[in-house]
Amino acid sequence: MTSGIEGPLFGAAVLLFAILLVVEKKFPYMPISKEELKKSFSTNTGAFLVNNLIMSVFSLSSLLIVASNYADYGLLGRMSDGPIKWILSFVLFDFAVYVWHYLGHKFESLWRFHKIHHSDKSYHVTTGLRFHVLDQFLEILVKCFCVILFGVPASMVVVCEIVRMFFVLFHHGNFTFPGERLLSYVIITPHLHRAHHSTLREEHDSNYGIVLSVWDTMFGTRKELVPANIGLELIEAENIVQLFSLAFLTERKLARFLHLVPRRKS
Repeated sequence: MTSGIEGPLFGAAVLLFAILLVVEKKFPYMPISKEELKKSFSTNTGAFLVNNLIMSVFSLSSLLIVASNYADYGLLGRMSDGPIKWILSFVLFDFAVYVWHYLGHKFESLWRFHKIHHSDKSYHVTTGLRFHVLDQFLEILVKCFCVILFGVPASMVVVCEIVRMFFVLFHHGNFTFPGERLLSYVIITPHLHRAHHSTLREEHDSNYGIVLSVWDTMFGTRKELVPANIGLELIEAENIVQLFSLAFLTERKLARFLHLVPRRKS
């Protein structure tokens, strides 16, 4: 069904995760207290493990089943396999995820789940693991539709998913490097994605790309800035249960609740 490249790519992604943890510990871009980092790390990795346990049946396997049975009907379905088809498949898939990410910020029904990813008060590689399970489930449904629409072959689905995971870990890294800004005109880097996690809505509604940054340039959603604060003002979760539950409480309801119930003075 696949070309056999998924094994080495997945191994490379795991290796990258370990390397990024070391790099951001040795050369952090933003200082993070040990207590805050420990709490965030625990919540994020816990969410990742729980989500993958729940989504294991639906995620990559469902995309492969859809691709194997229906990809021939899509835009690229009748194109012979080769570099051109692979490149087009990757570009179309990356654009689709950009659009989905954009919609996740614009519609309250989608934002209620996606905001969980933005609720981390710190910014480091494990932030890339912090997602609500229903956010991931909806994304899988969208990707299944895109597999059929674009005619993405099963082998390319695997490559797209692992490369996407590779980049999600990379651009959440708490570090910088020479030439990063120049590279950000081609791909999403930590410099660009850090702005996407700003506390201010007018700042974090930007830089929606996952791999390629050209979409943000083309559609005017690119912003270059250094956020004063990371995370969301009213949304905070200290464990997986809170992380899951916050998706069902909008910021308006939470603000109204906090006004009705006085907060304890620190």
